[in-house]
Parts: sequence; structure tokens; C-alpha cells
Amino acid sequence: MLQAKNLTVGYGKTEVVHNISFQVSQGEIVTILGANGAGKSTILNTIVALHKGKGGSICFQGKEISNDRPDQLVRKGIRIVPEGRQIFPQHTVMENILLGAHIVKDSKKTHVLIQSIFERFPRLEERKMQLGGTLSGGEQQMLAIARSLMTEPSFLILDEPSLGLAPIIVNEVFDLLKQINSSGVTVLLVEQMANSALKISDRAYVIETGRIVLEGTGEEILNNPDVAKAYLGNV
Repeated sequence: MLQAKNLTVGYGKTEVVHNISFQVSQGEIVTILGANGAGKSTILNTIVALHKGKGGSICFQGKEISNDRPDQLVRKGIRIVPEGRQIFPQHTVMENILLGAHIVKDSKKTHVLIQSIFERFPRLEERKMQLGGTLSGGEQQMLAIARSLMTEPSFLILDEPSLGLAPIIVNEVFDLLKQINSSGVTVLLVEQMANSALKISDRAYVIETGRIVLEGTGEEILNNPDVAKAYLGNV
């Protein structure tokens, strides 16, 4: 579904991602693991055109998207849930959700989408008139994911969805991702909580200093002693 070939990304003269290649097949959950500064978020931001690659190509469903704008990618079915959630704290839950549907022009369709969101996220319906900034960290993460689902993406990207969340809430988030994937959405995930991420992943890549150093099934990576050593406390 998505294929990156020989992708190189940098900031100014500094290269951050070095000639990497990876792919995500339709229906998969794929996780990218790596320490802070390894280049994980840079890769995601390059996929969704928030950053421009210096070399290589990115194809989505067999078509080159390296030169597309972010709004064009949303229309093609790609959505990202950014690191830190980035909800609008001074807007209500409902307003945040509606902002996720900015490309949906049919009001009846928007209404149907909102109802489906509230069926999946009953806590958000209970708090729909509450300001986003007053929600708990876990509720804000649910809101960020809900907002991304308002355009019915086929390919969902998440950057550190467990960041700052209590362990019990982390489990809820990963259970939710499994449900979303089961509904037909392909998922690409960047995550430092290796244990939780790998348990739900079909495949995974490990990145160090902008290079892929290991790849395999989620189970293979989870049971790899080098990964266990590198992520001591997470695995």
C-alpha cells in the first residue's frame, strides 16, 4: 500500500534519514521503533508532505506521492495523528472532531461520520461540549484519533500515541488501534513502547541514526535480544 525507496531526508545540510527503504502492505499494522533522534518522526512527516525528502521516492497504492501536498494526501486516504496530539484546547470536543472533516462537503455524510465516531468513542460523546484542553491525556489522544477518522482514511499514521499516558490508558489506545485495523484501515505506527506496539504489529522496522538496522515480524522483533537490550524498560 505504501512503499518508500531509497528515502533520504535532511534539514539544511544535515542528513537525518539515510537512503532507507520500507513498505506497508494493505491491512497491516507496521511499527517503526527507534530512540529519540533516530529519524522516526522525520520519516512520517515526509510521508505526509510536512517535510520534503532530499532523495528517493514514496509511492501510495502504486502511485508516486513525493510531490503531493498534505491536503491532496488526505483526499487520497492518508491521515496522521501527530506526536503530542495537537488538538485545539480552546475548542470543544465536537468542534475538534468537525475540524477533522474539513474536506467532507456533505452535511448528511458528516452527521453519519460523527455518529460512528461517538459509537466508537462514547466518552467523547459524553464530553462533546467540553473544551479539548480540559480532557485527560488519554481522552485527548482518543480525540486526536477520532478527528483523524472523520475522513474515513484507508491509511492511518500515528506518531508516539502512547506518549505521556498511564499504562492502563496505553493498553486502551493499542486495543483501539487493533479495532481500527480490523475495520480495514492500514496502520503505520512510530512508538517507543516497544512491547505494546510489537504485540499488535504484523511487521516492524528498527531504526538507528536514520538507518534501518533490523526488520521482521512483530513477534520476531519482540523476541530479539538486541531489541530487548536497547529498549530495556519498554520490553
